[in-house]
Amino acid sequence: MKAVRFHAAKDIRVEDVPAPSKRLGPNDVLIKPLVTGICGTDLHEYIAGPIVTPQTPHVYTGATNPQILGHEFSAIVADTGAAVENVKVGDRVSIQPLISPRDDYYGRRGLYHLSEKMGCVGLSWAWGGMSEYAVVNDYNVAVLPKGVSDLQGAMIEPAAVAVYAADRGGVQSGSTVLVSGVGPIGALTLLAVKAAGAGQIFVSEPNAFRRKMAKELVPSAIVIDPAAENVAGVIRSMTEEGVGVDVAIECVGLEASLNTCAAAVRRQGKVVQTGLHMKPAAIDAMLWALKDITLEATWCYPVQCWPRIIRMVEAGIFPIEKIVTANISADHVVKQGFDALLDKSVNHMKILVTV
Repeated sequence: MKAVRFHAAKDIRVEDVPAPSKRLGPNDVLIKPLVTGICGTDLHEYIAGPIVTPQTPHVYTGATNPQILGHEFSAIVADTGAAVENVKVGDRVSIQPLISPRDDYYGRRGLYHLSEKMGCVGLSWAWGGMSEYAVVNDYNVAVLPKGVSDLQGAMIEPAAVAVYAADRGGVQSGSTVLVSGVGPIGALTLLAVKAAGAGQIFVSEPNAFRRKMAKELVPSAIVIDPAAENVAGVIRSMTEEGVGVDVAIECVGLEASLNTCAAAVRRQGKVVQTGLHMKPAAIDAMLWALKDITLEATWCYPVQCWPRIIRMVEAGIFPIEKIVTANISADHVVKQGFDALLDKSVNHMKILVTV
């Protein structure tokens, strides 16, 4: 079967590989992927990997490179193991890709995403979404209702990151919120805080294309170019008594963005760290103390959130499909996918792949 596999930095290949065995374990689900997103994690692997993909057998899954990519995807159930009860052949599903023990310290507490042994479909598992077939566990699949498309089903995974950010910030009806950075996760976070009822939303983004998209996604958002304006100053001038926002969500993974969030949030406000930092960030710790700021750092998402996010999409309050800018064939995944996303002269937000 055809599959997109990561071998090393700048070495992603479309290859013919053996299809999964039809001998399924009792809790296995054989799926046929439909649409798969290229994630920032995939891009990091392409630029400088292996980072997340395993060079030696993964401690829990046993997977090693070359790795079939794709952890944001929808699929059709092709077959099930004897003990599978939550899906049946023919069901359309969204994949929750995290794989971890059910019986370690975190698993016993339902905190599966925090397990130190956690693996991920498409990154540290034998299979991934950029292939004709894959095998996952029964707990990795969530049925999609008729009102949710294949494309939307593929976007549930990154949307879960965004919803978790809004949850950790305690965003509620009437909240004032800053979203710093409008890459794919920032754009989804913008939609998530709007769905949560935020009353006043500010966006900080230096890229003109992304500022334009932010305004299209949420027309009421106040979009600021941090290269041209002082973000914290603009926010102070537009919030009650100049105190700043209730919640600032950092979606870039850069020191300057984190410090902007600290400057923009009100006293006893919350800063949510969602962007992944590739190096340590220097902060003004005295400012954080003076303002009595709470920092909420996030890692992935609670895996139980899939049904909730699917309902949000089905209800029309979370239009996650709007950030997709291209849908390409796997045959062109490097040039039209990875290279296009890295080309700053080409305006893309989210590219989906069909095998």
